[in-house]
Amino acid sequence: MVGCAVAVAAVTAVLSGVPSRFLGDTTGSRASEGWAEGRWRDWDDSAWLRGSDDFLNPVIDGLWDSDRMRDSASRDVPVAEDAGDPASGVSDPEPAPVTAEEVGRPYQQTVPVIGKLFFDTPDGPSVCSATVITDAARPGASDLVWTAGHCVHAGADGGWYRNIVFVPSYNDRGADDPAPFGVWWADAARTSEEWITRGAPTGGAGAAFDFAVLRVQRTGDAGGASLEETIGASAAISFDAPGAPEVAALQLWGYPAAAPFDGERMFTCQDRPGRLSLDAAEPTMFRVGCTMTGGSSGGGWFIEAQDGTPVLVSNTSIGPDEPSWLAGPRLGPEAQRIYEAVSGALVP
Repeated sequence: MVGCAVAVAAVTAVLSGVPSRFLGDTTGSRASEGWAEGRWRDWDDSAWLRGSDDFLNPVIDGLWDSDRMRDSASRDVPVAEDAGDPASGVSDPEPAPVTAEEVGRPYQQTVPVIGKLFFDTPDGPSVCSATVITDAARPGASDLVWTAGHCVHAGADGGWYRNIVFVPSYNDRGADDPAPFGVWWADAARTSEEWITRGAPTGGAGAAFDFAVLRVQRTGDAGGASLEETIGASAAISFDAPGAPEVAALQLWGYPAAAPFDGERMFTCQDRPGRLSLDAAEPTMFRVGCTMTGGSSGGGWFIEAQDGTPVLVSNTSIGPDEPSWLAGPRLGPEAQRIYEAVSGALVP
């Protein structure tokens, strides 16, 4: 892991106005370095911010340089090969593997809405994937990003992760261009209450509600342009998509980082979805054949609308130890509520 030294004065300026009970001691070089590393040093679990309204993500300029991005690893935990609840009666047979295909560069010309998420956990820097989505409150000028809940919040036994940033079209032209549109810090976030209260890193608990939405801001000289204006696109999102039996094909995207992938390239899979039920009391998930691994979590799943445009209906949540399939939640009323909480606009 590559650290990043941050001057005490810079940290103090960034954190001004933040309640002290959230920060601990921010004086002295050791404290400032601790915050720069995610503030996990000498961490007290009882102080981990958990609630929907507790999200805190102060900007630390220069923290996510190219070396620290490349040294970040996926910390996703696979589920059991035989995941599913036989009692539910709605899980379809496990799909055949679909080999993930590498997306051609430059990404900004093929799928500009897909990017990579970076964040700090108690175990070190981690990665996920994410998608730029439309904002009903700001048509044409969205700063909203969709990802998995477990990419921003630890679930039942933890709280919000730290230093969460989004990098659209990550590694667009290779190693010399890791952040072609800059680094965007999350300044607001929501995930489902079900994920906060039931989500777990193993076993798939809470996976049917494993989604999150972020609002981001660009660091450095942004010229006032929104994320959507900067990349020239955003993805439409649906909260009432048809169920798996009615969907002819789902296409998903992401930056798989666990072996045999390295997290430096974008991949995609396409398959007809089946149903996966982990708990008879929870909504049924989509499941498709795909060999992408950890790091692809949070990446967008799309169906084709009647007019031929892609529409986001899910995100990568879980997969087995031997990568052959992925599953994601079908976005419904709870997903719409968290979207509206961040957007500020009601979706008809």
